[in-house]
Amino acid sequence: MAQTDKRIAIITGAARGIGAAVAERLANDGFAVVINYANSAREAVALAAKLGKAGQRAIAVQADVAKAEEVRGMFDLVEAELGMVSVLVNNAGIMKVQPLAETSDAVFEQQFATNVQGTFNTMREAAGRMGDGGRIINFSTSVVGTNLPGYAIYAGTKAAVETFTRIFAKELRGRNITVNAVAPGPVATDLFLAGKSDELVQQLSKAAPMERLGQPDDIARVVSFLAGPDGGWINGQVVRANGGLV
Repeated sequence: MAQTDKRIAIITGAARGIGAAVAERLANDGFAVVINYANSAREAVALAAKLGKAGQRAIAVQADVAKAEEVRGMFDLVEAELGMVSVLVNNAGIMKVQPLAETSDAVFEQQFATNVQGTFNTMREAAGRMGDGGRIINFSTSVVGTNLPGYAIYAGTKAAVETFTRIFAKELRGRNITVNAVAPGPVATDLFLAGKSDELVQQLSKAAPMERLGQPDDIARVVSFLAGPDGGWINGQVVRANGGLV
């Protein structure tokens, strides 16, 4: 039987990194959380179990957000087990750093499928499933502003997400649903650190005026604000959570 005593948040790509930090923060804020994953079943199930042991409601749900039918199935399952979704956090994403001229068709298509099609699929589904007063929080990147070489395809996907965010906020007029995006700078996750030399990590950590890498909790706090009561007057905006990088 579906629970109705908690607000329910779906966080895509929530098995690890920023997504896991967001899931933990929203669970601490009182949400029942849906830890979506595509392939990281072990990590997702472990996080749900960890939150459950702390007395919080959490379930792990497999779905490839790039596939519309799997997104529909995820919403069906969540509604059956928990109730109507009130917050959607589109965190799932793929980043491959390569010069544009060296990027294969497969890598291009993979990034656009998850980052753009995936965000489109979940937003479209949420539009018909989410009640008035809901919150949609997408993920962009501060590379849209820094324009670093090697990030053309990834930044292009996130520029599309920012445009979706601004327009969708207007299309949901009258329903008291906010649509915003968070655009992190460099964040110290395993995904970000993999393959980078200590010298490069140090260089990136000094790039922002705060002179450190972001932490997953830094980003989770921003999502918490946008999902909570104090963020209700923020709509159609992109929050660049990057320590002043751009």
